[in-house]
Amino acid sequence: MTPAPPHARRFLAPAQVAELLSVDVDEVITLVHAGQLRGAPLGAPARWRIEEASIEEYLAAQAEEGRRMALWRQSQAASFPELWGPSTTRIG
Repeated sequence: MTPAPPHARRFLAPAQVAELLSVDVDEVITLVHAGQLRGAPLGAPARWRIEEASIEEYLAAQAEEGRRMALWRQSQAASFPELWGPSTTRIG
């Protein structure tokens, strides 16, 4: 058997993806249905397969979301009135 060219798309079984992500197989299928992982039922009988490249994209998106949440929490902590002093704006 000849090795696949480097640009060939590779597909993994949900159990393989679950092991890579340390989650349940059901969660992998849920991620596919939610559009967070690219997958399709392949073969006869049909079995789900997940595109390997989508796993890296999913992990990168999760890391970016974590980074944004950390920045948001930092911005919320920096918004405390004790840091800015009492408000000088009066209504009425």
